[in-house]
Amino acid sequence: MNETVKSNSQTRHAELAERLREQFGPLGGEVVFALGEVTLEIPRAHLLETCRTLRDADEYRFDVLIDSCGVDYAAYGQSEWETATASASGFGRGVETPEPQNVEARFAAVHHLLSVTNNLRLRVRAFCDSEPPIVDSVVGIWPAADWFEREAFDMYGILFDGHPDLRRILTDYGFMGHPFRKDFPLGGYVEMRYDAEQRRVIYEPVELEPRTLVPRVVRQANAGAAPAAEDAADA
Repeated sequence: MNETVKSNSQTRHAELAERLREQFGPLGGEVVFALGEVTLEIPRAHLLETCRTLRDADEYRFDVLIDSCGVDYAAYGQSEWETATASASGFGRGVETPEPQNVEARFAAVHHLLSVTNNLRLRVRAFCDSEPPIVDSVVGIWPAADWFEREAFDMYGILFDGHPDLRRILTDYGFMGHPFRKDFPLGGYVEMRYDAEQRRVIYEPVELEPRTLVPRVVRQANAGAAPAAEDAADA
């Protein structure tokens, strides 16, 4: 992308951000324009009316849904991988998973939109404000959201109200839990094997001990030399 095209794109998306603030700000919408991308965060109660406006209004015409996904913001901004000094490769010890934060606004549904007519892109995010997490389905507005929402339900456990066929799409029929949740064990809850005598698949509790690995800590050279020398002198 040359500088002129990039500049024009930045200008058009900056103007889009201003229009969104003016129109959806009174509904509780918040707009972030960063790195040339526009994100509209809208309360769940106004998600469907907002999406219909984004699709139908001439100044928007977001008639293409590129992707819908779920996000788990538990422990957002924290990292269990950071250590003071760590090697570039290898793993050495396990640590406890950070305590979840932002639990009240933990799950969100995110829709990525494209306007072919106006050559614009937009990210729309709606947080789930209930337990279990529920948000309105946009299948009635963009039918392409069908399988995307099923994947978000399967991986995150987000329920999409109004979806015509909300069931798992990637995991097995008897799968327990939702693998993309931050508190989902790395080894899962059950393991499966084929039993030749019973001629069927057997589900059993996982026997592996849950463990999170972090990069091995690099220790200073000859870190233990001084104590060893003192011991030798005392002898």
